[in-house]
Amino acid sequence: MSEKSSSSGSDEDVDPESGQPVELGGILSKWTNYIHGWQDRWVVLKNNTLSYYKSEDEREYGCRGSLCLSKAVITPHEFDECRFDISVNDSVWYLRAEDPEHRLQWIESIELHKAESGYGSETSLRRHGSMLSLTSAASALSATSTSSFKKGHRLREKLAEMETFRDILCRQVDTLQKYFDSCADAVSKDEFQRDRVEEDEDDFPTTTRPDGEYNHNNNGSKEKLFSPASPKGMNGIDFKGEAITFKATTAGILSTLSHCIELMMKREDSWQKRLDKELEKRRRVEDAYKSAMNELKKKSHYGGPDYEEGPNSLINEDEFFDAVEAALDRQDKIEEQCQSEKVRIPRLTPVPPGDVYSTIGTHRFATKVEEMVQNHMTYSLQDVGGDANWQLVIEEGEMKVYRREVEENGIVLDPLKATHSVKGVTGHEVCHYFWDTAVRLDWETTIENFNLVETLSDNAVIVYQTHKRVWPASQRDVLYLSAIRKILATNENDPDTWLVCNFSVDHDKALPTNRCVRAKINVAMICQTLVSPPEGDKEISRDNILCKITYVANVNPGGWAPASVLRAVAKREYPKFLKRFTSYVQDKTSGKPILF
Repeated sequence: MSEKSSSSGSDEDVDPESGQPVELGGILSKWTNYIHGWQDRWVVLKNNTLSYYKSEDEREYGCRGSLCLSKAVITPHEFDECRFDISVNDSVWYLRAEDPEHRLQWIESIELHKAESGYGSETSLRRHGSMLSLTSAASALSATSTSSFKKGHRLREKLAEMETFRDILCRQVDTLQKYFDSCADAVSKDEFQRDRVEEDEDDFPTTTRPDGEYNHNNNGSKEKLFSPASPKGMNGIDFKGEAITFKATTAGILSTLSHCIELMMKREDSWQKRLDKELEKRRRVEDAYKSAMNELKKKSHYGGPDYEEGPNSLINEDEFFDAVEAALDRQDKIEEQCQSEKVRIPRLTPVPPGDVYSTIGTHRFATKVEEMVQNHMTYSLQDVGGDANWQLVIEEGEMKVYRREVEENGIVLDPLKATHSVKGVTGHEVCHYFWDTAVRLDWETTIENFNLVETLSDNAVIVYQTHKRVWPASQRDVLYLSAIRKILATNENDPDTWLVCNFSVDHDKALPTNRCVRAKINVAMICQTLVSPPEGDKEISRDNILCKITYVANVNPGGWAPASVLRAVAKREYPKFLKRFTSYVQDKTSGKPILF
């Protein structure tokens, strides 16, 4: 994946001038539909928007789609380490990165853009301000508290009592404060007078009277030194009475507070029960909502990558089989219609002499080809009896199809062997049309396209081909070496053997891609021609020849699919393939010279 910039969620991902996340662009694989599967697209992340283009060069023509990330939900796939999904309401994008590191990079960049989009971010708070001030919050709380106690008459009465006690207590505090102030002033005056009396006693004698303390002046008058205290205290305040009243008021307040606390505790228990009930209702509603959304997603996105083959597919085995069978039926109908409307164009494909096919090549795969040819001649022609555990699964006339059930790591690798006898054609002709890529599309209906990657020799080529997708199975491609050989008989009474072997190889010009699952094959078409003597002096005609065909196939599908589905499809498709191919060879050779 080529990228303009990287994003890892750090300060480096933010433009220092604008304070916004930087733009990110690169190639991601996007799920298009179940026909085309994963396709590479140029994806751009900018200004809180994710857009995609068919390629980087087509950006000037406008994007093919975009998503606003403000309310997007980014979900890394649970099993595919390179995949992540982005959903906004009912719209879902399925994306795959080049590797897990790039997936993490994209997810972090998208989350960073989303965080700075104006929904709860720090910049958005500075930009828009808070909609809820402390004053409004306090007002709302006050209103809620008042409404909550509308039915609590006893509590309201107690609160009214608290108001009354508060007023009484405030008046009592004022009264006592005045009393304390008066007492303080009286003490100050008394001390001042005592000081003056002490000064006068040093100069004049004093006489004490029973009715009080008096001072006799020179003129014969007397002056009262200290006045007796008033029974009601200073300024006529009854201190004892005020103290008793103050004590009673505080006791009333404490009693009312205790009563209020008790009422509030009872009310709290009642509201807690109601809250628990509401929380339970909310939980049930949320569960129902999630269930409904999951069902809706299954219906609206049926056909997405989560419904493809794989051990974690959302589609069960029966539905998988029904979908595959329905897709194969549609392909058969389309092929029948095309065959009825198509006018065959005769192809002039020169057939090299048989000697060319008898030689061992000198190319870099020559040793491998010779090894594969010898293995097929040794093992593929063996009888299906004995300890080979071959099971007869199809028998239609001269054609018999056998299978051995083999699984490795949960993947079905069943070898298949078919035997057939076809009149009017030779082994050379059958193998030639099976090997010749010029006529491949005339009889092979499962191929979407193919490409001749390299010609190794006159009898060996490397071919890359993609097969038509059968949803929900993933699309397959194959890269294989195809070689045709003529094996001379060691006994003059035995017929020569013609053989085409196709086996998987690797090549730099056809590397695996995310679009298809790379299958591995080891296939052989082995043919022998039997000739019955003609009557009298007649020349040998096609009525006198019979081709015995042995077809073996070992296929690794390259990915997981239900075993029952793979076996059912193989049982259905291999006989159809042999019938279709042999009919094509008979049609091509009819009326032409026999090629031994």
